[in-house]
Amino acid sequence: MNLFQYWNNAYIFILVLQILCIIHAYKTGRRDMILLLIFLPGIGTAVYIVVEILPEINRGEFFHNVLRYIFPNALLHDLQRKVAISDTVTNRLALASAYGEQKKYDKAIPLVKSCLSDLYANDPGILLLLAKLQFHAGEFTESITNFEKAFSSKKVFMKKAEDELVYAQALESGGYLEKAEDEYKKVVRIHQSIEGMYRYGVFLKKRQRPQEARTQFQALLKDIGLHPRYVRRLNRKWIWLSRKEAAGL
Repeated sequence: MNLFQYWNNAYIFILVLQILCIIHAYKTGRRDMILLLIFLPGIGTAVYIVVEILPEINRGEFFHNVLRYIFPNALLHDLQRKVAISDTVTNRLALASAYGEQKKYDKAIPLVKSCLSDLYANDPGILLLLAKLQFHAGEFTESITNFEKAFSSKKVFMKKAEDELVYAQALESGGYLEKAEDEYKKVVRIHQSIEGMYRYGVFLKKRQRPQEARTQFQALLKDIGLHPRYVRRLNRKWIWLSRKEAAGL
């Protein structure tokens, strides 16, 4: 192999890696990395692999995410096959979650509802999944009802920040603004949620309270420096959006 062929093959290899990384960044919401990948293809691709891909591989998430974001139908067909072979609650819920990720709520919601029977009639985990799907489908009243039913269960010892945050959004979308604000404040105060801080700032902005919204965004940007690097990396979307919102107020 002569030198020209070597560099030509290396260029093709880097180009393929660059394209795959751009697709991965777009599909997984890391869109702030796309410019780096486009304008610095070699170095940018290497940085992206080290910073984004390798941690996913170490956490055992990479290959699932490849199926989930790049080949979603392959994952969906596999889950449909599992339900056909063994129609268990676990398999149905996994399929419903996959439908939800593809925004096929008309298929996801009935599937989750079918699991709420017998021993699982009041299962808080299933109710929370149903409530989140109903929120994304625009069924806010039903979503709020199922969130509150799940939260009242004696089996729920500690509420997750992501669940309480979607509940706050459902309350806001359903017109329960005072209650929604209380929930946003709770998510920020108890969970120190970066996304919660951002969404509460947006809530305040929508309510025509720009000074309070600016204070909220600035607090997020100040506090984020105290967090470890991996937390900043996981929340880069909310950091970027908060900077944008703060600059516009």
